[in-house]
Amino acid sequence: MNTESLYQVYLNHPHVQTDTRRIREGEMFFALKGPNFNGNRFAQQAVDAGAAKVIIDEAAYAIPGKTILVPDVLQALQQLAGYHRAQFSFPVIAITGSNGKTTTKELVHAVLSTTYTTYTTEGNLNNHIGVPLTLLKIKNDAQMAVIEMGANHLEEIKGYCAIARPTHGLITNAGKAHLEGFGSIEGVKKGKGELYDFLRERGDGTAFVMWDYDYLREMSRGISHIVRYGTAGADVTGHAAGQKGFLAVELELPVATFIRSQLVGDYNLPNVLAAVAVGAHFNVAQEQIKAAIENYVPSNSRSQLLEKGTNKIILDAYNANPSSMKLAIENLAKMEGARKILVLGAMAEMGAETEAEHLRIVQLIGQYPWSDVLLVGKPFELYKERFRYFETSAAAAEWVREHRPENALLLVKGSRSTQMEKVVEGM
Repeated sequence: MNTESLYQVYLNHPHVQTDTRRIREGEMFFALKGPNFNGNRFAQQAVDAGAAKVIIDEAAYAIPGKTILVPDVLQALQQLAGYHRAQFSFPVIAITGSNGKTTTKELVHAVLSTTYTTYTTEGNLNNHIGVPLTLLKIKNDAQMAVIEMGANHLEEIKGYCAIARPTHGLITNAGKAHLEGFGSIEGVKKGKGELYDFLRERGDGTAFVMWDYDYLREMSRGISHIVRYGTAGADVTGHAAGQKGFLAVELELPVATFIRSQLVGDYNLPNVLAAVAVGAHFNVAQEQIKAAIENYVPSNSRSQLLEKGTNKIILDAYNANPSSMKLAIENLAKMEGARKILVLGAMAEMGAETEAEHLRIVQLIGQYPWSDVLLVGKPFELYKERFRYFETSAAAAEWVREHRPENALLLVKGSRSTQMEKVVEGM
């Protein structure tokens, strides 16, 4: 079946699912394959769960009247999403970057939603499956779409742009993340820059550029329309106001405004300014921009400020790389508090740079006085004579339960694979 014919099926059953455990009556099920599973084998289970149509790529699992055979299920899903995207002409904003892309996406969505019917990526479903699924959830009432794009190797963002065809784009930054796949910081810039390449090639693209970052200025050259945001010399300017706890922003342009966010850390300033820039570009009223940002509450272990007994905890354990780890440590160091404790998990996907990057973090830790430092994960084992070391977050959580810190300010951060939220759950 070709894409156009498959699209007619989709119009009759406009809800797409890739997990049989979540199927609802009348949905389409795409039987994807992975390293350890074959979705074709669940075709009958999907039908039994209520799927109207099941897309398969192995004839052996055909069910008369229920399955549709295609050459490749993943390609069929992506091509269907691209065909659906081609049906609408409203702005599609793509967001990528090494750090802060999910928070920026959520803030941008919150701002735009005050004025427009806006669809966006759920959580961080920003990969080769998540991007097409996000597009296929967009309905006829849409006026805007905000699509998050994650990547850990070259050509990935390029592929997502071919499906989503963004009209606008935003790269939060290009730091030391996924070095195992990108190979170097220059590889990261090239990979993230594929979004700029797409906007440049389409001729009428618009990029929202953090003007403080010289490399983003350079990378964005040649794009037809550039909206600048930053701390100076930009279309939208502002700076962190130095409030205790949550980030406050003194916005200077486009209109002088004081914004009290519920985000922890001055490193979230670019994320807030990006949301203001997007909102202002699309003529969202300043008071609505302010309200949307102030009402946004971070979740899913991203820059959350929690209180447990007498302790305050900055939980930023969804992801970690050298760039974000450095910013989080430096942020805690300058916060007020007599007792500060670092609880850091190892950084994943560093490849050949694993040992060197963890050494740099340890050297940074040594520049400040801490009440205690807990390091979790194999890459930190080399430093167990200097700091408390635990092989797993569960072991670190047990230590915290036994020693029960009081009146402390803690930073809990690490890559998703270390599951650092377990430390907080044990307090």
